[in-house]
Amino acid sequence: QVQLVESGGGLVRPGGSLRLSCAASGFTVDDYAIGWFRQAPGKEREGILCISRKNGRPYYADSVKGRFTMSRDNAKNTVYLQMNSLKPEDTAVYYCAAENTPYYCSYYVSRYDYWGQGTQVTVSS
Repeated sequence: QVQLVESGGGLVRPGGSLRLSCAASGFTVDDYAIGWFRQAPGKEREGILCISRKNGRPYYADSVKGRFTMSRDNAKNTVYLQMNSLKPEDTAVYYCAAENTPYYCSYYVSRYDYWGQGTQVTVSS
């Protein structure tokens, strides 16, 4: 059974940090493009970061560049999203997703095959 399970969300003060985890089962994360998305209330789901299977390079949206990084632990079949210098506008439900493509990753929601359940991140003082 293919599954992505996220964890690590919570409440954090502005300027703080959180690390989200996305544990995969039923497939190998190294064989997929992995994306991180978020959805704030009343807004569309937006892609913020993805890593391509083709070249292993991460791509960052301007809104998170320099603050968020993604890493992958192949032994645990898990990807991580490290979020630093968090801002109130980062408040959203965060999702990880996997796309079975040999090409570069994208932020197109419809292209992703598997999704996690989402984890809430709230940045507030």
